[in-house]
Amino acid sequence: MAGKFLLKKASDGQFYFQLKAGNGETILTSEMYAAKPSATNGIASVKTNAPIDERYERKTNKSGKPMFNLKASNAQVIGTSESYSSESARDAGIASVKANAPSATTDDQS
Repeated sequence: MAGKFLLKKASDGQFYFQLKAGNGETILTSEMYAAKPSATNGIASVKTNAPIDERYERKTNKSGKPMFNLKASNAQVIGTSESYSSESARDAGIASVKANAPSATTDDQS
């Protein structure tokens, strides 16, 4: 099963998306967007930037767990990962985004 983007509307009326891997696991979550077209543009930006290794900011969260941000060419964060148990698991998550995002379909659930 291929990866896909889920476009959703939050309870406060804002929009966001998640990139799901083929196994259904969430591998990237967007920021909140005030308008649906902005969220759609965010999905397009993830598809464009996902294959480019330099766009990934590898870091640790506040509790010391490895995670990553995917950034656009303007250095704005367009997606954030979950936290991982190890750096190798985080790197596998990045590989999953690279593999899934460019050809992922969008399931509009908003």
